[in-house]
Amino acid sequence: MELSALQQLMDDLYGDADRQRGIAATVAWLCEELGELAQAVRKGTVDEQRHELGDVLAWLASLANQLDLSLDDAVQRFVDDPPPLSDA
Repeated sequence: MELSALQQLMDDLYGDADRQRGIAATVAWLCEELGELAQAVRKGTVDEQRHELGDVLAWLASLANQLDLSLDDAVQRFVDDPPPLSDA
């Protein structure tokens, strides 16, 4: 799935609720999901890791939608001018 398609899917499924929740709450949910991903990486199964990666991507797409930003545009810098390894 392309990042733009992910953003559209998240908007179709959850956009209204996400906008009502607001940016601050979405950032909090994203941080919680990152913590769950960290735990899954340390102690979880491959299926749990995959699940948590999906959750992080979904919340990131939601945040990008609320900020009216494109994830495709956000990662384009890695194509155009990738940061050096020490800064990545």
